[in-house]
Amino acid sequence: MSFSDISYMRRALELARKAQFNCPPNPAVGCVIVKDRRIIGEGFTQKTGQAHAEVMALRDAEKRGESTEGATAYVTLEPCSHYGRTPPCALALREHKLARVVAALEDPNPLVAGKGFEMLRQGGVEVECGVCSEEAEEINKGFLRRQRTGLPWVRSKIAMSVDGDTALANGKSKWITSEEARRDGQLWRARAGAILTGRGTIEADNPKLSVRVEGVDRQPLKVIVDSDMKLGTEYQIFHEGANLLVCAHRNEEKVKEFEALGVEVLELAGKNGKVDLKALIKELGKREINEVHVEAGSRLNGAMASEGLIDEYVIYIAPLFMGEGRRPLDLPQLSDMSEVKRLEFTGMEKIGPDVRLILRSKGCFE
Repeated sequence: MSFSDISYMRRALELARKAQFNCPPNPAVGCVIVKDRRIIGEGFTQKTGQAHAEVMALRDAEKRGESTEGATAYVTLEPCSHYGRTPPCALALREHKLARVVAALEDPNPLVAGKGFEMLRQGGVEVECGVCSEEAEEINKGFLRRQRTGLPWVRSKIAMSVDGDTALANGKSKWITSEEARRDGQLWRARAGAILTGRGTIEADNPKLSVRVEGVDRQPLKVIVDSDMKLGTEYQIFHEGANLLVCAHRNEEKVKEFEALGVEVLELAGKNGKVDLKALIKELGKREINEVHVEAGSRLNGAMASEGLIDEYVIYIAPLFMGEGRRPLDLPQLSDMSEVKRLEFTGMEKIGPDVRLILRSKGCFE
């Protein structure tokens, strides 16, 4: 691995990040083609069913009037080897007579999983893997988690005051954080495959939970947890985009009303008359959801945390005190410090006047 390999791969990683909003459920991949120490082609994954990063980079080289024979491709994930919505990228690289392919990661998808590298080697292409692997892992942690375990990456976004409140005691919360923080929150929402919320949030705020990011036209599936089907069809979330209402007890009369609006109703009964949240996360994985973005109240957040279902927290802290208010998570009372839920800080950044913390889970409550 040379310094130039790292440099070109980091450019490919920058391109991969551009794909995150529109490519799910496919992985976000970037590709850079280099010849004679010059970048002659670049590309990243397009919308589902459209060209992958390698093909976009090959097309870019062709537009520039460059020959790819003898060139090196830097790609953030192993080129695919199977015919899916598009032909194999490994075959395209072979046909364009590249001499070398440098990848950040092997693709754990069973349809690929080393087969792309083997297809390249069979065509006489030199293959190297592992350059900037940790950075590449971060970009596609949802896709990689789902391929390895069948489960999506689950992230909870929370906005709160310095004294730890997400709303006043009367439930009012607009707006705790700044416009800059809310724009930043939209970017996390945009990269998700599903946005998960609960009945309490719908009743309190009547949100649409849609993505409002310029250049992004893909809308995630909206998943609403309502154990007893108490919500009515009048809430605006049910009148826009794809919705999945998850309950523990079906009300057939209401099911008909929701289905007439195009809302899917799924019954997943768990303990104590509540939705089985573990079964829900597994179901979302089966539906090719790579990342689940949670925007919910304290009860649903607390229930998911207690079951160890939240991998990551994105917490915006506003520089204000709200007095006695509502907590971000309802968690069980503990009697010993050995029982606490440990988290790890992985990011801290000032967003406008607010601070954004990123934390990851280390275990769960029993």
